[in-house]
Amino acid sequence: MNPNGVPVPPDRAQAARDVAKALTSASHVVLTTHVNADGDGVGSEIGLWHLLRGRGVSVTIANPTEIPERFHFMIPDGADASDRAVREIERADMVASLDIGDLSRLGNLAAVINKRQPPPPLVCIDHHVGPVKLPPGPSLIAPEATATAELVFDLASVAGWPLTPEVAQALYVGLLTDTGGFRFSNTTARALRVAAALLEQGVDPEAIYASVYASAPEGRVRLLAEVLQTLVVEPEVGLAWVSVPPDALRRHEVTADDLDGIVEFPRSIAGVRMALLFRHIGNGRIKVSFRSMGEVDVAALAHQFGGGGHHRAAGASLPGTMAEVEEKVLSAARAFLANGRSV
Repeated sequence: MNPNGVPVPPDRAQAARDVAKALTSASHVVLTTHVNADGDGVGSEIGLWHLLRGRGVSVTIANPTEIPERFHFMIPDGADASDRAVREIERADMVASLDIGDLSRLGNLAAVINKRQPPPPLVCIDHHVGPVKLPPGPSLIAPEATATAELVFDLASVAGWPLTPEVAQALYVGLLTDTGGFRFSNTTARALRVAAALLEQGVDPEAIYASVYASAPEGRVRLLAEVLQTLVVEPEVGLAWVSVPPDALRRHEVTADDLDGIVEFPRSIAGVRMALLFRHIGNGRIKVSFRSMGEVDVAALAHQFGGGGHHRAAGASLPGTMAEVEEKVLSAARAFLANGRSV
């Protein structure tokens, strides 16, 4: 039994030891996560920031896009350098990517990493399904893990790094958001044991809920109302989808983060096995969010379009107009469901 009370699988423990050794041997570590970071990406990197600072490591967070406002309550003073992310990556002694296994998910920072010769050593901590497309380096990757935050918890456990209340709060946010408030199918018994260990460090679940889920700007609610007006359901197939009008974010004065959770509404309809959300992301591309119920493996469908994710939650971006991408993806989704593709 480790100090945090939750046993770590042996293979994961060895990987965690390798990652801990690499991170604590670097003179300056830059932590980063994917474009439009979610609660797991942000919570994991903030938790790891506190852990490394506690070990005397110089560490900075530098993301390709700003941390969403609803997670600002967790950010330590001086930790977030995303406004100068390129400079931080250029001077990094080591880069640690959290919640991604593909360098392209880092947006413009991917080119900065590739441009450095030799490239900086890169550590990966991730729980996504699919091939890893990162420069070689120590990694802690476990697709069976509920969230990347669970892996950061394991890293601390194996390394013997104490969980401060700040670390526990950040990792709890990662678990909470990636499980949909402990409602999704990735809510394992182990995830709940990890959550319990975090609560024992003084985490206030109601305060975190209020910050993450009950602090919405008015525009987010109006955006939800508008997007749900586009709902289409094909009950005979078990398919439902919504589309975000191209100027909706601007009109409602919100960001892409305010779309989080909207795809769960079409997924909640009785008989729906797959739900999709389509939105413009610029540069002539459309982002598609895939969600499923039961045993439908949407990661396999997303892979057809160069995307990835988990069995029941995945994403991809495709070139083309909204109509073109919808036609292509919906046709593939209907065939996918008709063929009984599942986990």
